[in-house]
Amino acid sequence: MASTGTGLETLADDPRYQRLVRRRGRLSWLLTGLMLVTYLGFILLVAFAKPLLAQPIAGGATTLGIPLGLGVIAVAILLTGFYVRRANAEFDHDVAALAGEHRP
Repeated sequence: MASTGTGLETLADDPRYQRLVRRRGRLSWLLTGLMLVTYLGFILLVAFAKPLLAQPIAGGATTLGIPLGLGVIAVAILLTGFYVRRANAEFDHDVAALAGEHRP
């Protein structure tokens, strides 16, 4: 039976689009996993290694926990930036090209 669907339906059936969705999904899950490991690692340190986190840095008032907590925030920002850059450079361009081919 010939496809009588809209442009979006034919786009969703395109193997190149399906491959793109799988690649984007794998990247999303990978970055999500990295963030979860980072956050869980910090939480486990807070729960089980309080003396380590309470150690002052260079004899000052700042403890090791402060830069590690800021590091968790920095990792989240970096992973988000990486995904946005990759999406803008690759995924969005590829989707736009495929959508142009499938316009009704």
